[in-house]
Amino acid sequence: MVLAVIAIALTVGFLPRWRARQALAVETRELAVPTVTVVSPGPSKPFAGVPLPGEVKPFIEASINARASGYLKRWLTDIGDNVKEGQLLAEIDTPELDQELVRARAELAQAEAALELAKSTAARWTELLRTASVSDQENAEKQADLALKSATVEAARANVRRLEELKSFAAVTAPFSGTITARNTDVGQLISASGGKELFRLAQTRTLRVHVRVPQTLSRAVEPGQQAELTLAELPGRKFEAKIVRTAGAMEPDSRTLLIELEVDNARGEILAGSYAQVRFTDIAAEGTLTLPSNTLLFRAEGMQVGLVSSEGKVDLRRVKLGRDFGQVVEVLEGVSRSDRVIANPSDSLTAGTTVRIAQSAKTLTAR
Repeated sequence: MVLAVIAIALTVGFLPRWRARQALAVETRELAVPTVTVVSPGPSKPFAGVPLPGEVKPFIEASINARASGYLKRWLTDIGDNVKEGQLLAEIDTPELDQELVRARAELAQAEAALELAKSTAARWTELLRTASVSDQENAEKQADLALKSATVEAARANVRRLEELKSFAAVTAPFSGTITARNTDVGQLISASGGKELFRLAQTRTLRVHVRVPQTLSRAVEPGQQAELTLAELPGRKFEAKIVRTAGAMEPDSRTLLIELEVDNARGEILAGSYAQVRFTDIAAEGTLTLPSNTLLFRAEGMQVGLVSSEGKVDLRRVKLGRDFGQVVEVLEGVSRSDRVIANPSDSLTAGTTVRIAQSAKTLTAR
């Protein structure tokens, strides 16, 4: 009985202590495993909602220069005037060219007279050759002189035609219909055909070209035929429809952007060529890249990393490539997928292979 009492006493005293030790060991093991909060990568903010700067240019623009030298006799159009194709813009007085043309016509008449004499002489020597009155050598010389005089006449005619063409350029005309945007000459000014000075600038603005440089991440999403919206700061609330007509087909190496060209109808003349505009793409269905909260990033010597939790509860450190920074959210171009569980607020001592416990279900965060 004494032994039984002693055994019962030992059991009653030891069992609670053993249970307490077991509970303490379990709690210690649980506390040794760090608890982490995870998030899942979300879709990035689409580029379609981000306006890009654009440069508005005329559909056709040309500098009107002089092809004939002289003095400006008069000008008939000024800046802001709408002109038609072939309309006279200015006239140039060309006294030197007129004298050259007179001389060229006189030389042509002289060459034609010499040609007529050479023709009659060649014909006469051909008849004399039949009667053996002249030698073959003498007849060949006369025939060669006829050919020379014919070539001289053709050269003189070509020179006359050249000077007549130059004389026609004394009348400065519009090569196409449009608006005069600049006049850089006045009456009496010396005009030099070789100087290359611009007399007028002509622009066709009923249809405008808009050049936009698209970031590399959006370059594969744009293609000819897609629609866009054009807005101007001086016309708040107004939106103009634009359409992509062509792309450069290659990235600019200094800015990593793709030059695209859009066309805008400007029949009412509401948009001024040379303006700065904002272009918003409305017909692009490109999938955005993924984003993560900025507090998931680890700044390590190996580069930017994030901590992932595997299905076994192990930590995996993975390098990532970042894109745009939205503040609390950053864009991740490479390194993660939609199904990954990324550790939020990771400790600086986090290492690969560490066993962790997830405190709550993964959350998806998208760019605001």
